[in-house]
Amino acid sequence: MPTISREAQIQTVITTFETSPGMCEDLLEALRAAYAEFISRQPGFIAAGLHVNDARTRIANYSQWERREDFLAMLRSEEMRSRNRVFLQNCRSFEPVMYDVVESFD
Repeated sequence: MPTISREAQIQTVITTFETSPGMCEDLLEALRAAYAEFISRQPGFIAAGLHVNDARTRIANYSQWERREDFLAMLRSEEMRSRNRVFLQNCRSFEPVMYDVVESFD
């Protein structure tokens, strides 16, 4: 389960995908498979979530990692590079961005 806290010493990554309603389900299927088969099994992986807007034109992916280096190692692997090419076939663009939590509200 994701932890959103300033005190947590973890790396948060938010990736947004710009897609179309016709390609949204294909992209979701590829993302689900990537998490189930590869990403969630990588060292340092903590948790992730997928979010879809109501128009089915954007997918947001929220993931957390023990360390920045864990995320970067996964991202640079041959397996992930191959999966990223599949993602690009199903969307116009995507961009993973690393964030630090500066505040949380319960």
